[in-house]
Amino acid sequence: MIIQLHLPLRSHVLDHNERGWAIWREEIVERSLPANRTAMLICDMWDQHWSRGAAERVGAMVPRMEAVLAGARAKGVHIIHAPSETMDFYTDHPARQRILALSPIEPPPNRDLFDPPPPIDDSDGGSDTGEPEMAQVWTRQHAGLTIDPALDVISDNGREVYSYLRHQAIEQVLIMGVHTNMCILRRSFAIKQMVKWDQPIALVRDLTDTMYNPARPPYVSHDAGTQLVIGYIERFWCPSISSQDISV
Repeated sequence: MIIQLHLPLRSHVLDHNERGWAIWREEIVERSLPANRTAMLICDMWDQHWSRGAAERVGAMVPRMEAVLAGARAKGVHIIHAPSETMDFYTDHPARQRILALSPIEPPPNRDLFDPPPPIDDSDGGSDTGEPEMAQVWTRQHAGLTIDPALDVISDNGREVYSYLRHQAIEQVLIMGVHTNMCILRRSFAIKQMVKWDQPIALVRDLTDTMYNPARPPYVSHDAGTQLVIGYIERFWCPSISSQDISV
């Protein structure tokens, strides 16, 4: 039996109030689709990070993410693991080999879209725990996230991911992981590129984080900075859902 998912997709649309003033209004659009036409994409949930604060928040997120992935996989949702810059670690993994075996499908030309500036200043790298230098310290995905060798795939390449989505007739991608203002938006497999290729995608807003230092504008808490970026995504790029919307 094919299981149906019922996703309340939250976005913000520009509207006017009763006095004619421009306002942003929350909008929920319900979408129902088969679980086997849905893919979950896990972005850059690495084993290590140069920022201690980022690494700690990833570790705190892992148990909930693992439970959500297990439940979704059991319903027939496709799982794509995208730990960027670690493909050498997975060279012989069946989940890596499975996506490499697919014939490439050329994506459509990029749509020309408005790309407004983000609401937070991450020009210092975004760490809130005082590390002086950025460095690539990750080697693999966090070990607390299961990669099913018989069902999942692994890729950090947008064209590979796009080909997989087309081969599987995926109608909706759900992206989770880190970081909303960086990799979640900018990777070749992530939100901006998928929107440019006209692939429906939504952010899982409670399974993500932001690289943001409260010592930088707009001088709010780290959590508030994350919410600002989520709101930015909902306004300009794609809707979001809660992980509970998938797991119920």
